[in-house]
Amino acid sequence: MLYELRIYHINPGKMQAIQDRFKNHVIQLFDNHDMKITHFWEESDGDRLFYIVEHENMEQRNVNYDRFRNDPAWIEVKKNSEINGALIHKQESIFMKDVSFFENKKAH
Repeated sequence: MLYELRIYHINPGKMQAIQDRFKNHVIQLFDNHDMKITHFWEESDGDRLFYIVEHENMEQRNVNYDRFRNDPAWIEVKKNSEINGALIHKQESIFMKDVSFFENKKAH
């Protein structure tokens, strides 16, 4: 299993908009493309949003993201949610895998 920690640096005043976009559209769209979000956080005193997506491997991750990015539903959601400007100004991904010496707890 490959775990992708995605970090979004949110533009000022756009945190609620990005959260609404995930809640109302993106989580389901990810699911439609076999991308399972297991955890979500927001920075307690800042402007970053964090989440983890599970992938079978890097190849499958790339295939799934390509399908997602080209999905007409995503293209429309992104366009509509950014009418008043971009929601994020930087996105980072950190790829992680389990270690052999510790059993990580599975998401509920």
